[in-house]
Amino acid sequence: MDAAGKPGYRQLLRTPGAWSFVLPGFAARQPFAMLTIGIVLLIQHTSGSYGLAGAVSATAGVSMAVFAPQGGKLADRFGQAAVLIPGVLTHAASVTLLTVLALGGAPLWALFVAAVPAGASVPQVGPMVRARWAALLGDGAGAAGGARASLQTTAAAFESVTDEFTFVIGPVLTTALCTGVHPAAGLLAEATLSLIGGLLFAAQRHTQPAPSRPRTPARTARWGARRASARAGGAETAGAGAAGASGPRRTESGAHRPAASALGVPGVRVLAVVFLGIGSVFGGLQVSLTAFTEEIGQPGINGVLYGVFAAGNMVAGIVCGALSWRRSPQQRLLIAYPLLTLATSALWAVDAVPLLGALGLLVGLCIAPALITGYTLVDALVPATARTEAFTWLTGAVALGQAGAATAAGQLADGFGPSAGFVVPLAGTGLALTTLVLLRGRLATPSTGPVVSGSTRGVGHREAVTVD
Repeated sequence: MDAAGKPGYRQLLRTPGAWSFVLPGFAARQPFAMLTIGIVLLIQHTSGSYGLAGAVSATAGVSMAVFAPQGGKLADRFGQAAVLIPGVLTHAASVTLLTVLALGGAPLWALFVAAVPAGASVPQVGPMVRARWAALLGDGAGAAGGARASLQTTAAAFESVTDEFTFVIGPVLTTALCTGVHPAAGLLAEATLSLIGGLLFAAQRHTQPAPSRPRTPARTARWGARRASARAGGAETAGAGAAGASGPRRTESGAHRPAASALGVPGVRVLAVVFLGIGSVFGGLQVSLTAFTEEIGQPGINGVLYGVFAAGNMVAGIVCGALSWRRSPQQRLLIAYPLLTLATSALWAVDAVPLLGALGLLVGLCIAPALITGYTLVDALVPATARTEAFTWLTGAVALGQAGAATAAGQLADGFGPSAGFVVPLAGTGLALTTLVLLRGRLATPSTGPVVSGSTRGVGHREAVTVD
């Protein structure tokens, strides 16, 4: 624990094996922040249309939203490396093909077709990292279980900060490459980072969660040895959770059986809608900021403005992870999401760069609490053997919301000017907020509702504790 006696970032990063996946995971998740804006900048350059650029980008986003949960389910079942290695190879090839087709003046249908595998193969490293934290920190009861629960919330905040740091770097890097080097340079850099970072991350097999598919005794022993090595020396820390609590479910005979789909959990479906709204903020801002900066003759500041927005998200994430929360995650989400909707309400009316940057910063500050709380709720609602899939449903929901928002904002920007595109984040978060309020009861967790005996709650759930 830190000097204050509470789990924090320092204690989290002391978890045995953490650094082995944190560093390569950071590089491997860059494609998520670079792909859509790279497609928008390249297609807009070759076609001259924001609507077309947004539509091709949206195709990639929808493809990712559809296929990402399936990849997460396969990773839960067969192991992360088995899914990630062929995935990053496919992604690098698909993005390269899309780039070549765009530069070669290929017909419109070819761009849409090429965007499908480019989006479908985006490596879902963020959800995989979150699943590794959940597996390493484990579950439990009593004081040790409470410390681990606090560290899991800290881990959710840490991952949100890491995600947002990529959204600070990714759009700025992509814009700089596309405007300063070549319109295709952003996508080529994205493919390269995806390939190298993904392979390095996949190589860290000793920290990946246990696959839930049936295993022979020999394979089970090998997995146990790798996990024991990752936990070595950490039994006295909050990170050395019980392997059985976070591992796959077993039948009475001891055989492993896969978890049911994470989407079968009602709370996950509600959170997916909530994250769709968050995705509409990302997609609406990406296209609208691009159109706005082009209209005023300063395309180079597009990445800077988006980076300011992402920096606000990152700062809020750091603060959220450092605070000790007494309200339940469900209550925090019901406070954070209305603030996010309110922050997006004035975007359409702003026409000055400094004011737009300040408002973008405010929107970013409001996103992180909602994201962190949503991921924290998944950890409490979903059994350990389905968490990678659950995390990818939320990531996919963000991508789907981003895709739809990019298309809508592009059409509005083409037809009515850049300011019209800024209406999309307000509409998306407003609809999601309505769903959240009406279905808030489905987000009840053991710490917000009646506490049931551990023998009847199922794998992956914990006794009620104060969440840090």
